[in-house]
Amino acid sequence: MKMAVIYARVSSQQQREEHTIASQTAALVEFAKSHDLEVPKEWVFEDEGYSGATLERPGLERVRDLAAEGQVQVVLVYAPDRLSRKYAYQILLIEEFARQGVETIFVKAPQGTSPEDQLLVQFQGMIAEYERAQILERSRRVKRHRARSGEVSVLSGAPYGYRYIRKTDEVPASYVIIDAEARVVERVYEMYTVEALSMGEIARRLNAEGIPTRKQSARWERSVVWAMLRNPAYRGTACFGKTRAAGRIRVTRALRRRGGIVSKNSVGHERPHEEWIEIPVPALVSEQSFARAQELLHENKIRSRRRTITPSVAQGLVSCQKCGYAFSRTSTYTSARKLHYYKCIGSDRWRKLGGPVCDNRMVRQDLLDQIVWTEVLRLLEDPTLIQRELDRRLDAARASDPTQKREQSLQREFSRLGKGIERLLNAYQEELLSLEQLRERMPSLRQREQALRAELQAIADQATDRATFLRLAETLATFLGRLRSAADTLDVYERQRIVRLVVKDILIGDDTIVIRHCIPVGLTPQSDSGPPHPGRPQGTSGAQSYLLRSGSNFTTAQ
Repeated sequence: MKMAVIYARVSSQQQREEHTIASQTAALVEFAKSHDLEVPKEWVFEDEGYSGATLERPGLERVRDLAAEGQVQVVLVYAPDRLSRKYAYQILLIEEFARQGVETIFVKAPQGTSPEDQLLVQFQGMIAEYERAQILERSRRVKRHRARSGEVSVLSGAPYGYRYIRKTDEVPASYVIIDAEARVVERVYEMYTVEALSMGEIARRLNAEGIPTRKQSARWERSVVWAMLRNPAYRGTACFGKTRAAGRIRVTRALRRRGGIVSKNSVGHERPHEEWIEIPVPALVSEQSFARAQELLHENKIRSRRRTITPSVAQGLVSCQKCGYAFSRTSTYTSARKLHYYKCIGSDRWRKLGGPVCDNRMVRQDLLDQIVWTEVLRLLEDPTLIQRELDRRLDAARASDPTQKREQSLQREFSRLGKGIERLLNAYQEELLSLEQLRERMPSLRQREQALRAELQAIADQATDRATFLRLAETLATFLGRLRSAADTLDVYERQRIVRLVVKDILIGDDTIVIRHCIPVGLTPQSDSGPPHPGRPQGTSGAQSYLLRSGSNFTTAQ
């Protein structure tokens, strides 16, 4: 008896309410019993509310893990579109399971392996992908038409100050003003446009007075006040289609720490205002007050003293070693000049209700940038470090026993498969096999042959990549020579680009600076054998220290 795993999926709330996933699971369990397949209860995986256009689904991830571990022989799915709505993803998953010796069976699909059956499955996958694209396009066009007709039901709920009233057979959906919240909106606009208070001060006053937000348990933040001041619904025209789905423009610090991979599109990209569709709603503030708020927001964006106009070398790379928060840039004036600092945002009192969560002090921007740039140049001055690392990776790849053994195993299996196909053809020529028997056996052999050829080609492509790395190592010394000669004349933008290629992140502690490189280098041996510095962690080398901050018990940082 073969071990099987069951996978079912629905994407919408309506499908969940109609219990369609339960019907899928019941049909799959009945199919497994009738075909002598054993399915443990813990191997029935259901993804409720997950789109078939993505592979990031918890149930599917567990099914793929079980297949990779070699614990199952069969994956049962109700229909190809339940596995994925994209044909390319269907093929990817089916081939992945096949490479691991796992058979994929669809209840609502042909069960044979003939070319005709496979063609029908392919058609089903392409039709499912077409249906999804058609549903999305129809939904988009219907929403735009309803928005142009003035229906607020196309908007995702109502903002602060309104209550959303669902549509009925007699009355369309609408916004109803909540008097208490409307007075708060009017006061926010008055504090910003008349009293000239900052968004941070507005949020602090609202929190101090105990005014609840829409979520009741949340506190007022500057971002909430900012969004309230920009929302055109408060002047009487809610807008549809303000944003568009597009790729993330820049990789944030959190993404960079996870490898810098953007897994999906974001919807935070604003469309031009002329593309917005206006829908009339009750106004909470006057046109003049809203226009004044937009004018002040624009001026604040241009003339804010905290605005980062001039870049810095380590900008976006500095984090706190104690609390994990990022370091933001700030500045202060002395009697002689303006000084810039990197400051841990965890030390800001206004960010948390209980006060600051970190006591890390500020770091001088110019001194830290100079240290980081000097460290990068020191790393690049010795090209043997980088070339040694490239050579080590190349040698490890060439001498990788699993890769070599896998390639040899594939070559032997490919040779045996070719001989098997040849014997079948000889048997057919000698009339030992009928044409029907040959058609029955040959497709599976051809499929296996194609899979082996693709895997061997992948190994060959890896060898080509290694050769490319080798050519890169040969030209590395020339590039580094040009970089050293122009290091003193590079502007801040060029230095920043080079630093971001070499440095992963910079961690600031009480008296230490940890620069984490993308290329590992050897540890510098400790030069002194005396007792450690009282403020320095054990194992830290006694290299040169730098004065980075004043007014602290720790006067130096390494």
